[in-house]
Amino acid sequence: MRFLVFGKSGQVATELQRRGAARGIAIEALGRPEIDLAHPETFIERIAATDADAVINAAAYTAVDRAESEEELAWAINAEAPAAMARAARERELPFLHVSTDYVFDGSGHAPWQPGNQTGPINAYGRTKLGGEIAIAQEGGKHVILRTSWVFSAHGGNFLKTMLRLSETRTGLSVVADQIGGPTPAADIADALLALAQAAVTGGPGFRGGIHHFSGAPDTSWADFAREIFLQAGRDIPVADIPTTDWPTPAARPLNSRLDCSSLVAGYGISRPDWMSGVAAVLAELQSRNDG
Repeated sequence: MRFLVFGKSGQVATELQRRGAARGIAIEALGRPEIDLAHPETFIERIAATDADAVINAAAYTAVDRAESEEELAWAINAEAPAAMARAARERELPFLHVSTDYVFDGSGHAPWQPGNQTGPINAYGRTKLGGEIAIAQEGGKHVILRTSWVFSAHGGNFLKTMLRLSETRTGLSVVADQIGGPTPAADIADALLALAQAAVTGGPGFRGGIHHFSGAPDTSWADFAREIFLQAGRDIPVADIPTTDWPTPAARPLNSRLDCSSLVAGYGISRPDWMSGVAAVLAELQSRNDG
């Protein structure tokens, strides 16, 4: 099989290329300067001319705080670009897969969010990602929207790497403890997308498109996530729990980012990944880089 992937150097896009190669799947990954997501004309023709079996969008505007002042740009990349991709994929009768976020919810309550629950983003980033979801569904083609949360890997910027960097100069850290969600290894997101794309291409009665959730297990807080990172990294860094109100940011964050991932288990046998094992794998990769 061959998949056209939008995104090249991001966490999920990087893992799609690596995991695809390991599975014998040809991946054509497009990023800057080849395409500009704010200008659909730079990528529509690539979809129209592709010989790929499916299109996967792993690219996005992900600067959550900056989106508060750049919502127009974030909307172009997170809503208008996926809409154009979905339209072009539908015209070619190609499945379209898109990565979305827990931030489409308002973070209320304590129950895991189900795919069909009422959305209500509380920041600009979430609004733009929800706009993309709605537009993709309206295009009417065969599609999968995979909502995920708290992505981490050995690539790019993420919470795990930030904690390691801060621990090099700090004797202790204060970390938010009242936001709860599932840290998710980018490698596992890539594996899920590849499996879903293959199912979408081959079809059959088992394929269930639409929206699915995928996040690491067990659910935890940012503070406990940090503690596990330091434990596995062998760094004696005390972590003090603080509430979200003590760590103000330009963009509001949802307190409840728990995701109900049962539809992937029932439909495809894709279970929630163990994020602690994911931490171990990422730390091992980072260590191997340092040793090299």
